[in-house]
Amino acid sequence: MTILVTGAAGFIGFHTAKRLCEQGHEVVGIDNLNPYYSVELKLARLEQLKALPGFSFVEMDIFDKDAMLALFERHGFTEVVHLAAQAGVRYSLENPSLYADANLTGFLNVLEACRTYRPKHLIYASSSSVYGANAKLPFSVEDPVNQPVSLYAATKRSNELMAHSYSHLYGIEATGLRFFTVYGPWGRPDMALFKFTRAILEGRPIDIYNNGQMSRDFTYIDDIVEGIVRLRVRPPSWRADGSTAGADAGVSHSLYNIGHGAPVSLLDFVDCLETAIGIKAIRNYLPMQAGDVVSTWADTAALEARVDFRPQVKVEQGVAAFVAWYRDFYGV
Repeated sequence: MTILVTGAAGFIGFHTAKRLCEQGHEVVGIDNLNPYYSVELKLARLEQLKALPGFSFVEMDIFDKDAMLALFERHGFTEVVHLAAQAGVRYSLENPSLYADANLTGFLNVLEACRTYRPKHLIYASSSSVYGANAKLPFSVEDPVNQPVSLYAATKRSNELMAHSYSHLYGIEATGLRFFTVYGPWGRPDMALFKFTRAILEGRPIDIYNNGQMSRDFTYIDDIVEGIVRLRVRPPSWRADGSTAGADAGVSHSLYNIGHGAPVSLLDFVDCLETAIGIKAIRNYLPMQAGDVVSTWADTAALEARVDFRPQVKVEQGVAAFVAWYRDFYGV
């Protein structure tokens, strides 16, 4: 069994590939190592992965259709965990074409490779951003998602529709995961926790938007990975008795929220960070940013019913673990 993990040098991709290798799987990781954020951090993650038995890395871009098809032909992947994407809500306002290339054309290339080479299951990353301007909380996968407030969100919703159509047309077993504000060790430097930690340790102010009147369903990375590894062996046609559904069961495409299920106010989150670091933040309160939303909150009932798992790590634990990693990694 060989599993493809795209975006393996990224935050979620790194942790997912690591867990799969530790479970004894053969994992091929790919990444284009783009400079959206620190390439040095991505290379440091890769060094961790390359030390694990069963892991191999190919530097390539999912935008390259021929390279993708050749990779699938060479390895005969049994499963695909597609986590590569151009990330960042605000960055999509400045560089929209990058999102079209990676999140639309790149995902189409993944789907085409799956159509041609037929892995047993495709798991792909969506985002809580698809809920956009929805006012109903908590967010449920049954809610309409027709009001994206950023191009990033629009590309992620497009991914869900593309996967659904390929499942309908070609019988591809596909599962989309709507991630909610993932954080933890080895996290992304463009995320609030990373930026706040760096600024506090350097004695600089932190920018708090909407005057702090925001909340997020912060989800620790280990809980995200646990959801992924449990779902990978349960494609949409899987049934609790161990059987698989027949062709008459409908389109083999499922969507799940993966979030903690308990939103935390941004100000409480900063309080937790101050406690973990042992330094009070200099708080710079600002208006709401374009493309942002006030609150997120995941209804995780469908995920819990499917894999008997609900995220467990409380924000106080997760923030403390991140700060400990940050101090160790950067020597501060």
